[in-house]
Amino acid sequence: MRDASLAVPAAGAGQSLASSSLLQLIWLASPALPIGGFSYSEGLEAAVDRAGVNAQDPAQAWLRDQLQLSLERADLAVLAKAVPAWRANDLAGIDALNDWTLQTRESSELRLQTEQMGRSLMDWLRNQHAHDSALLARSRHCASPTYPVAFALAASLSQASTHDCLLSYAFGWAENMVQAAVKSVPLGQSAGQRILAALSADIPAAVARALHRSDGERQAFSPMLAILSAQHETQYSRLFRS
Repeated sequence: MRDASLAVPAAGAGQSLASSSLLQLIWLASPALPIGGFSYSEGLEAAVDRAGVNAQDPAQAWLRDQLQLSLERADLAVLAKAVPAWRANDLAGIDALNDWTLQTRESSELRLQTEQMGRSLMDWLRNQHAHDSALLARSRHCASPTYPVAFALAASLSQASTHDCLLSYAFGWAENMVQAAVKSVPLGQSAGQRILAALSADIPAAVARALHRSDGERQAFSPMLAILSAQHETQYSRLFRS
């Protein structure tokens, strides 16, 4: 008869691997990650000033639209291709995705944001894996890494599925945007949590659609967001960098 105690280490090892991957994704989604995400509102501050986003309901509607019309069709769709591309060492594919992200940012602020956050995340990765020469080389592959491509590299180091990597990215975005709404509308913390709950309910469907989006269906056409982002560059008083 097999000794039942021999099964315990194997089960524990499997659980440890899953827990490790989960913690990696939580860490990457954390607003405390030192990449500067808290300093951007992605046009929301301009929407508060110019587009009537001045209470919980319009802020929630704005962010839900941004999730479905912008994040899902652009960043999440890029991430869906970039995670497996990093894992397969498909550097040509990574170059194409990074170039597309840079070329489709519709204002200078939005482009500077993705470049700054991408660069900072690569710096963080190099600090965390200073002795991994292969990873160090990959982290320097793109001359100007964008945030979705840098996040994909960090997430690809876990054993998590591409689906779960996208969930992590989307929830990290939602947390940062809700905090931007709380500060700029302004809103109370309870209102912010209600908005976060609504976004969280929408994220799984957005991720599912992004995973099935082909390269030809990926797009970043959000005219009102682009106009407000450009106007934010000269906004008289502002808290955020975008």
